[in-house]
Amino acid sequence: MELGSWALISSPSLLALIPLLVYLIMVFRNKSNLAGLIAGVIVAAVLTGQDLEALASIFTAALGSFLGTIGLIIMFGSGLGYLMDKTGVSHTLVYWIVKRIGVNSEKKGMMAIIISSIVICGLLGTLAGGNAVIAPVIIPVVAAVGLTPTAVCALLRVSGEVGLMVGPLTGVTIATMGVTGLSYGKLMLWAVIPFSIVWIGSTLFAVGKIQKKYRGVEVYEITDDMVDINSIEITKEQKLTTILFILSFILLVCFGIITKQGTSYAVIVMLILSVIISICSKLEIDSAINIFVDGASQMTNMFLVFIFFEVMFSMIDLGGGFDALGQLLTGLVSAAGKAGVLIVASLVGGFGIEAAAVAEINIVHEMFINLVNQVNLPMEIWATAILAATRITGSLYPTANLAGQLGIARCSNMKGVMKISWIGAAALWAWVIIWAFVGPMLA
Repeated sequence: MELGSWALISSPSLLALIPLLVYLIMVFRNKSNLAGLIAGVIVAAVLTGQDLEALASIFTAALGSFLGTIGLIIMFGSGLGYLMDKTGVSHTLVYWIVKRIGVNSEKKGMMAIIISSIVICGLLGTLAGGNAVIAPVIIPVVAAVGLTPTAVCALLRVSGEVGLMVGPLTGVTIATMGVTGLSYGKLMLWAVIPFSIVWIGSTLFAVGKIQKKYRGVEVYEITDDMVDINSIEITKEQKLTTILFILSFILLVCFGIITKQGTSYAVIVMLILSVIISICSKLEIDSAINIFVDGASQMTNMFLVFIFFEVMFSMIDLGGGFDALGQLLTGLVSAAGKAGVLIVASLVGGFGIEAAAVAEINIVHEMFINLVNQVNLPMEIWATAILAATRITGSLYPTANLAGQLGIARCSNMKGVMKISWIGAAALWAWVIIWAFVGPMLA
């Protein structure tokens, strides 16, 4: 792949980043990710002089790329999630968690939300889909002990985000491991666990303050579509299916870690777990396939987003856009050393756009990797910048993800939820700054 004979730029050039700028402008103007990317790809093709044959080759290559694989994993994860929902596995897990905690106080209600959301979102690999499964079951339980919709919304959002970072087969985790080369254990130990503790801890503090303010003022109205947990009956078949699912999941993940399986291993894990659930639930094969395909089809848009991102990235690389940016950043930031690189990268991403998280991971990594290598910043520490860049964005201003969580939690208090989000973001910024200086010495 090379620049076309009628290319408008020569490599390396900052002008090669114009397609990315076009994409960002369109998204900020409330156009969809895919619409922005289509425009970006067209601009990139013109800048790099790609004819139709060359462009077709780039798209073909994108299907087998890292982002293409992540897109397929997310589609398969959605298919698995539909099977878990249809067979009662998701509801059984939520039921067990809530019953085990024994929700009879506000604090236990908060813990039930946090644990349920982390587990379900971490397994399903989706924030909206995971919390949508949890909400009808858990809202009546926590409403009974006085939790307000504002508190529930904030806890669901942050816990779900943490679940996406912790889940071993989520797109966020696999993408972060892919760009950093870290094992799952190292990623958790050096980046995800500390980051998550700070985020959840600060959110609980903020929720406690908001809860005092709105207690008795904001109350849930229990509707017919909510589920009385005491009326839920878990069948023996659902118990067995859920137990086998959990055991199989743990064994497959452990095998993958021990044998150092690559990114594509997640595809096989999703399929194996889907087969186990289908057999244990005695689903007829065509019915199981239809449910899986229905679930996977919900992520078709996301898959196309990743493919178009890869195509646009390929042409930006062809024009040397990221190389030119890296050289510019090197001159501006390198004097600040490892801490400066980590902080600046976190700021650039954190105040960026709410793109597809996996694509945003690649954008931030491509922008700063040359600088990261130049200052010898360990990947264990660089992973924290990636987390900050992709997670803090949704805490700074109202986003589509936040709007979705407001709907799921049946909350209308955007102002209250944003206040909680800002406190969490402030705590994370403080952690990033501290870790920027302490982390490299420990690593």
